[in-house]
Order: sequence, then structure tokens, then C-alpha cells
Amino acid sequence: MTGRLTVVGLGPGDARFVTPEADAALAAAEAVYGYGPYLDRVPVRPGQARLASDNREELARAGAALDHAARGATVAIVSGGDPGVFAMAAAVCEAIETGPGAWRDLDLAIVPGITAMLAVAARVGAPLGHDFCAVSLSDNLKPFAVIERRLAAAADAGFVIALYNPVSRARPTQLGAAFATLAEHLPPSTPVIFGRAVGRDGETVTVVELGRATETPADMATLIIVGSAATRTVDRPGRPPLVYTPRSDAGGKA
Repeated sequence: MTGRLTVVGLGPGDARFVTPEADAALAAAEAVYGYGPYLDRVPVRPGQARLASDNREELARAGAALDHAARGATVAIVSGGDPGVFAMAAAVCEAIETGPGAWRDLDLAIVPGITAMLAVAARVGAPLGHDFCAVSLSDNLKPFAVIERRLAAAADAGFVIALYNPVSRARPTQLGAAFATLAEHLPPSTPVIFGRAVGRDGETVTVVELGRATETPADMATLIIVGSAATRTVDRPGRPPLVYTPRSDAGGKA
């Protein structure tokens, strides 16, 4: 009997962001694997096994879920946001590439979710309205020098940049270093959006200029969007400002 593994994106937080497809996949699973806080967001269902693991055990978690599915079970593995953005889909694909042949025979489905940069962008307007990229500031899987080169190249190329995993207790200085690198390539007036816990209790969204970005606190629950030189802020009396990046530029049609 061939098993099935579904990699499910839970969106940024509240249950209203979980798609019907994701909800159906979770309801059909005999077992659900995931990082503990993400697994806590999945409704408890009678008879369904729940297997939590630590945040840094992605490949081990993927292997355990694949093994379980290879025994003929219907298994789900969850990610916050979208599973293909700095999350479990890549870990599952890597495990399949390097693992036993039985894992390649499994039915595999990847169910998309709303990733944090989309949720934060929607709160302020349309900062991702033109070309953009996403960069993780975590150096667990790549040197920080690589991150700095990518930030400089993206800023020079005119990309809006979404920063994932901006700071942690083990990496307290890298966000400041990232802002310093960006400041070498962008005007100090460039809008920077800090979205913390968007879609969850305690949500906060703050818009500051790049020249003052280091004064704004951030943690691993924060997604940061750094505008390009073309990104604009529209003040609205009595209302939060709108931040958007025009779809056209001086180089031609969007």
C-alpha cells in the first residue's frame, strides 16, 4: 500500500488564514508532524497522532514523516506561512533526494499558505507591488557574508527585500549589520516595515525610515520589509500611512 505525505502551510497565524485545502489535508491525516508551536495551531482530532519536534530538526522531522508515510499511512507535516518559503517543503524534498527509494514512491502533495511577507505587506498597502525578493538573515545554513552580498546586490538592483528570521537570542547583532549594509545602497528615507505576530494576538505593524530602523525592536516573530529607492509612503491624516512600490519605473513598462 502506497502512503501519502502532505506538506501543509498554516498561514501567518489565525485559523481564518488556513485555506480549505489545508484544512482538508489536516483532517484526512492519520498523523501530523511539526514544530511544536505550529502543531499547537492544528485542531486536535480524535485518533490522530501528533508528533512535535524542535525548530532546528527539519531534516529529522521530514525523515520521520516520510518513514511513517512509507508504512502506508496518510501523514501531514505542517509549516507556518507557506511551506515552500524557508520552511518544510524544501526539507522534505532534500530528504527524498538523499533518502531510501521507498520515499520516492510516495504520493506527495504540497499545500501552499499565506507567507509572512504577504500578510505584512497587506497590512500597509502594496510594498511588494513591483519586483521583490526574500532573504533569511539566519546563518544556520549559510555564512553571514553570503547574506550581506545578497542584500547589497538586491538593494543595488532595486528590489524590495523581505527579511525573514531577522534576529534571535543567538544572533543579536546581525539585523543591525544587515541594516548597515542596506544603508550603503539605499537612501535613509527608504520605508522599512516591521510586522510582528501578524495574524496572531499581539500583532503590531510599524513603519519607519531606514535611517532609524535600528531603533525599532524585532525578534523571530517579526517579518521586515525594506523598500526600494522607488517605494513611497502616502500620509493619511488620522489613519496609518500607505506604503507602496509603483508598478512602473523609469526603465520602461512594468
